[in-house]
Amino acid sequence: MSDPSRSEFGNFLRSRRAKLNPKSVGLPDRRRRRAPGLRREEVAELAGIGVDWYIRLEQGRAVSPSVTTIDALARALRLSKVEHAHLRALASGTNRRAFTREIVPAALQNLVASLNQPAYITGRRWDVLAWNKAAADIFGFDRLPEDDCNILILALLYPKARQLFGSSWAEEAKRIVAQFRATHDLWAGDPAFIALLSRLRDGSPEFAKWWEAHDIRGGAGGIKRLRHPRKGLLRFAHASFQANDDPDLKLIIHSPA
Repeated sequence: MSDPSRSEFGNFLRSRRAKLNPKSVGLPDRRRRRAPGLRREEVAELAGIGVDWYIRLEQGRAVSPSVTTIDALARALRLSKVEHAHLRALASGTNRRAFTREIVPAALQNLVASLNQPAYITGRRWDVLAWNKAAADIFGFDRLPEDDCNILILALLYPKARQLFGSSWAEEAKRIVAQFRATHDLWAGDPAFIALLSRLRDGSPEFAKWWEAHDIRGGAGGIKRLRHPRKGLLRFAHASFQANDDPDLKLIIHSPA
């Protein structure tokens, strides 16, 4: 298939279908089911489209569903606003060049360095591209090899990250995976993203299960509770901002909460 995002479109449909049951969508459940979730024909009926057409969509075939069809599928599968937006993005397809690591403009680097709160900048693949001293003191970015300076690698493959997040590590790591999934699906098939997934699958037994669930989350801010080996218990409110110079760059700032 020329556009791997089509495959991810089909995978996402299947994952949402598997999470529903007939009762939750108002359908009778009279027949025994071999697998959990709704049948394809049930989703097609709920969305008001042909079964063959829906099967082609799940198979990731080179078809172009209309906005009306996407919205009908979102209603049928009970998608959240974030999931609905993700389905639309996947349906639009992609025509991207091969991924290259971003370069942070000097003005942005100076801005990050000037902040007193822990702050850093990430790119599309969630590589950490710039940070200030406060962020290095908390997350240890300055002690990582360049290839490991990535939010997912740090969170999932480094034992110190588990220690830093303590009992909330699994919840935080699962959130990161679900947020990254929304970006990955638009870059599916790119060698840089394939290499990252390979490292995560090989190094994290939890990752494969979370990835298979195909959960999607938005990038809203929140509260992080950390247990730092020197600074003790820390509590931060974090928020993210897109850079106008390059919307693929994201600035994350942690403020004491």
